[in-house]
Amino acid sequence: MRMLNEANGSIAGAGALLKILRDGQARTRAELVQLTGLARSTLAQRLDALLSQQWIIPTEEAISSGGRPAIAFTFNRAARVVLAADLGATHARVAITDLGTEVLAERAAEISIDRGPEETLAWLQRTFEEMLAETGHDLDEVCGIGVGLPGPVEHSSGRPVNPPIMPGWDGFPVPEWLGSRLGAPVLVDNDVNIMALGEHWAARPEADHLIFVKIGTGIGCGIISDRRLHRGAQGAAGDIGHIRVASALDTVCRCGNIGCLEAVASGSAMAARLCAAGVEASDSRDVVRLVRGGNTQAVQLIRQAGREVGDVLASIVNFFNPSVIVLGGDIAEAGEQLLAGLREVIYSRSLPLATQHLTITASELGDRAGVIGAAVMVIEHVLAPGSVDQSVIRV
Repeated sequence: MRMLNEANGSIAGAGALLKILRDGQARTRAELVQLTGLARSTLAQRLDALLSQQWIIPTEEAISSGGRPAIAFTFNRAARVVLAADLGATHARVAITDLGTEVLAERAAEISIDRGPEETLAWLQRTFEEMLAETGHDLDEVCGIGVGLPGPVEHSSGRPVNPPIMPGWDGFPVPEWLGSRLGAPVLVDNDVNIMALGEHWAARPEADHLIFVKIGTGIGCGIISDRRLHRGAQGAAGDIGHIRVASALDTVCRCGNIGCLEAVASGSAMAARLCAAGVEASDSRDVVRLVRGGNTQAVQLIRQAGREVGDVLASIVNFFNPSVIVLGGDIAEAGEQLLAGLREVIYSRSLPLATQHLTITASELGDRAGVIGAAVMVIEHVLAPGSVDQSVIRV
């Protein structure tokens, strides 16, 4: 028993060693000893533990310093695969990635979230299984599943909480339902949070403080603070769509309250206004199509929506002082027409110091931000030092 405990103690730091190697740089044993200060015997045990799980691999080319070439080790991005899903109100994007978030397979589909949890998740299960078969992978290679939902999610349990546009989803055990069928841990979050994660990871890793605003069927906001996703006490941080705005004081929102930002500035709200004016529009994408086609009413609505959202964000800029605001979601495809209204209000209503180096821009990842973020959520969980230690000790 003592020998087993000593062995476990020697490999318990394998996760911290993997964290060093995750930067992609190949390093020899000598370099790792110098970096970590570990004894060579302890380092050897931790390397062996990581090699046994294929978390690392020897590089193809040995590194020579004049004598016998030394073997170097690097992070194995292909050790496992991640299943990622971004479920929106009316459409979904699903992907399989490696441990570096490289997309190995991807699908987009028109599917309404109001079909209910079991029908929607059954579709997701089938889609994942089909994509795994197409890419030559099986369920044993899946290290985790990340899912984004278009509503409030209690992150600790992964359950939706009173989501306004998701009938039948309140309190549904998404991780348990999906995990029991696919045999892998499931992490669930609000769709805007995973978009913020994806955008920060892939497009703006240098930003310490970032706000990601999604404007589509609804409106939401993901917050990156000190390079970490800020969820708040229960996971409800960033729900700006239900902040009260003066221009909507007589408008009933889908959440049941009156005067919400979402009730006047979301894609669904604008589509409803256009439809009432005799212009054919049923959703956010129709609004963008009309804007691109030069429809005057649609252009005016988009610009005003930018001002409304900008009015709310001006307060957030003064309070939080982000360095970057990124716009995503279907309505962001309207481009400068939306950004012009947004910038107009933010720069006029926020403190000069808060906007001195502020960048306001459209998402670089576009529709892919959500699935990349869902993959990041899983990868950071699975490859956390404590999780890696547990995976090698169990073997």
